Amino acid sequence: MIVAAAVCPHPPLLVPEIAPGTDAELGGLRAACRAAVAGLVASGAGRILVIGAGGLAHDVDEHAGGSLAGFGVDVRAGGDDLVLPPSLTIGAWLLDAAGWSGPRTYSTGAPDTSGDVALLVMADGSNGRSEKAPGFLDERAEPFDAAIARALADGDPAALVALDADLGAALGSTGVPALQNLGHAVGATTKGATVAARVLFDGAPLGVGYVVAEWLPTGRTA
Repeated sequence: MIVAAAVCPHPPLLVPEIAPGTDAELGGLRAACRAAVAGLVASGAGRILVIGAGGLAHDVDEHAGGSLAGFGVDVRAGGDDLVLPPSLTIGAWLLDAAGWSGPRTYSTGAPDTSGDVALLVMADGSNGRSEKAPGFLDERAEPFDAAIARALADGDPAALVALDADLGAALGSTGVPALQNLGHAVGATTKGATVAARVLFDGAPLGVGYVVAEWLPTGRTA
């Protein structure tokens, strides 16, 4: 049973030590991620499942961790076995910062959602929202990100499943498969019930599309 879900982006710039002096640009995004993950911690879940992009051969548990040393600062998150790709390392860092000490599962595929679980979905949008963006300005980027935000705001699992992964890849977004996994998982477990949804952040600081959202099964409160 999925008791709660949250979607957060995974730029290493979320970690203040990696990007000091950027609170004007990224403070709102960081605060939204903290709030979304705090909701998961308070949800009553027995396990938090972190879903993201990367090259894990199989799901791993809370003994796994990751390092952000490749981004200039040796920030470590999660457990001592440093096998997590960057997206899941940022997820681990967010859980650490929120004080979660319970069981965790990290997955880059279609995960096992048995038991009372909360989902933390790490998913970036496009990188082409401005001329200074990593992917320069691409006129397809804003409507692509808007489709993600709309699906999350509407609590619509089917709309997430229907996202165009090929277009996402062309726009520098690695988040579509994780969002599709969220759609499949919630669609299967809610059996057509509605989802209470709230978008906490929707913007493109530094030209990259980021959405932070909370999903709760109908009848639950945040």
